[in-house]
Formats: sequence, structure tokens, C-alpha cells
Amino acid sequence: MEPQLGLIEQSFHVRYSDGVREALDELGDSFLITDPSISGHPIVFASSAFLKIFGYSKDQVIGKNGRMFQGPKTNRRSVLEIREAIRQEKAIQISLLNYRKDGTPFWMLFHMCPVFAKEDGRVVHFLGVQVPILRKSRVVRNPSKLCEDGTGFLGCCRREVTSDSVMEVGRGLALDYLLNSDDRELEIDQPCEASELEKRKAATAISNILSVLAHYSESEVTGRLVCGKACCLSGMGLGASINISFGRIKQSFVLTDPHLHDMPIVYASDAFLKLTGYARHEVLGRNCRFLSGLDTVSATQFEIAECIRNERPCTVHILNYRKDKTSFWNFLHISPVRNATGKVAYFVGVQISSSCNSQGKQGLSPAMEHLSVVGAVKVAVRSLSIGASTS
Repeated sequence: MEPQLGLIEQSFHVRYSDGVREALDELGDSFLITDPSISGHPIVFASSAFLKIFGYSKDQVIGKNGRMFQGPKTNRRSVLEIREAIRQEKAIQISLLNYRKDGTPFWMLFHMCPVFAKEDGRVVHFLGVQVPILRKSRVVRNPSKLCEDGTGFLGCCRREVTSDSVMEVGRGLALDYLLNSDDRELEIDQPCEASELEKRKAATAISNILSVLAHYSESEVTGRLVCGKACCLSGMGLGASINISFGRIKQSFVLTDPHLHDMPIVYASDAFLKLTGYARHEVLGRNCRFLSGLDTVSATQFEIAECIRNERPCTVHILNYRKDKTSFWNFLHISPVRNATGKVAYFVGVQISSSCNSQGKQGLSPAMEHLSVVGAVKVAVRSLSIGASTS
């Protein structure tokens, strides 16, 4: 688990300068930030307001997938719409029934948008804001249970019992009122639509958070600007959906794009980073030759280049170097990856250190492990290209 936590910490700190967490929490909004490039698309930041609403501690949320807040009555169609928005790297605003840690369900307006890197247009994070949907005013048997201290902030709605007037109750309804309502089960079964005010509140929160992220990414320390729109696109970068698919592959591999100058790496697996000692931001955008060193045989490099030029696979033993300058023998397999039209879209390189056992963790020989990774990558790329051609 520690390597994963290291990647999560790195995800946030390599992009933003010190003080960004405090600045985000000062906004007072409930929101999460996730990283689609890390296996499992985990949460890398949770605001204090979010933790207060949902009843979790930070340690219980960071590193987990957002699906942990769904429950038995969460609408599956809404979940699929969110997944499709992630795949297409688009913003979405949708009403969703979520669950607190104690099992309490409540309706919220979920507004999600991608956060793009200015240097290459990649989606580096997804930002998700949650605005509890408050009911309109109604006959209340015990009005004293309404509060204005912001601790409740949770609400649900049942439109058939609403009155014409809207009661403002500060940040929202008290949680004990929600829990003690006799017809709470009826209320959560009713589709709950957000008001225009709640929609504007979510959009404003998104704008404010993006402004903070952009400001703290302008530091001379990071030099990695972010923005809320797909800007400065250079063609490099993969969609969030394919990043998530690749994250399920546990072996060491990289994906390179032959259509870009110097054939840069556009995806590096967690296992590759562990093997070589590099961070993800130190790998993406570079040609694989940076792993070579003084004693790397040039004839092997030439063999690899010829295979790439002829669009055919090859397997070689090559001496490579980690970030700390230690060398290792790399049993390397390179293969073209074609899209649904049959054209080469990428090249995949699968690395197995010769210091490892002759059989991998799954009991596969190195050659079979190569083929299993290549096969999984090809399925992900072809599925994406088929989906794009039919959408």
C-alpha cells in the first residue's frame, strides 16, 4: 500500500506549490480531487467540508475510489453517466443519491470537471463538487430541529409536499432532523432535482477551486500550470478511461506515441516507476532512450529502432539504468498497438528485470508475461477507438 500512497502524495505535490491544501480548505466547499493516471482512479484530496458531511476521516478517504459513497439505492444510470463523462473527459452536473459513513442516504448535486495540464493538455485530475439538495419548506412537526450552524447541511426532497415558499436554513437542515424524519425512506425514493440556486452554487465552487489550483500551479517550484479547459494541446496524453484501464495492468510497461516528435512516453505503469525509480512526471514526454547508459550496447538500440521503423515486434536483452544510476538487465518486449482501423496508434514496451525469477508473480514465463501485457493493452486501445468511432 505504501507505494500507492507515495504516488497519491506525489500526484498533488508535483503539480502545486506549498499552501494549496490550506487555500482549498478555506473555500469551505465540499469537494474531492481524483487522479485518473493512478491505478484505481483514487481520491488524492478531500476538503474538510466533504469529510464533515460524509463522516469520514481523511485517512479513510484518500486513496479510495469515489464509488465508496454509493449505496443500494444509488441510481446505476447516473453512475454510468458519470463514468462516461470521465471517459470523454467532459464536465457533468447530475443529481445523485449518496451515503454517509453511518449509512445515511441523502441527495446531492454532483458537479464534476476535468483539470488539464497546460503544458500538454493531459487530464491530470478530476474535480468533483458536492452540494446537498435541500427540500423546499414543508410542515415541520418540530421546527426547533432546524439549525443554522452549518453542521447539518444535509437535505433531501419530496416535491409533492412542498409549499410555494422556500425556507432558507443557513447551510442546510440538521442531520438529526434528516435521520429522525418518519418518511425519510419515502423521500430518498423520490427523484430529487437541484434548484437553480444549488446549480449556481456548484458552478461557482468549481470556478473558485480551479482558480486556486491555477494560482498554486504557477509557482516557479512546480512550473506545471493547470487549467479548467483543454488548452495548449500538443497531441500527447491519453483519455481518462484508457488510463483507468491501463491502471489495472500490474506489470511494468510504457506506451509511446510514434506520431509525436521523438516518440515520447505517454503512459507509464506504476510497476515501471517502481522498477526504474522515476516519478511519473519525470517519465512522461521523454523517449525511452533515457534508460540507456554508458554500457548499453548500441547494436541492441539499433535493432529496436529497426523493428519500430518496420512496425513489427521484437524482444531483446538490454542493459538499462535506474534513476539512482544502478544498472539492470531488461528483458524487453516491444510491440506495435493498432487501433480499430488497423493503423499503428502506439508502441508498447514491456520490461522484466532479469534479476527477477524466471516466472512472474502469476506463474507466467517472461515470454508469456510479455504477451499478456501486450494483449491487455491492445484490448484497451481497440475498445477506446471503437467507442470513439461509434459515438
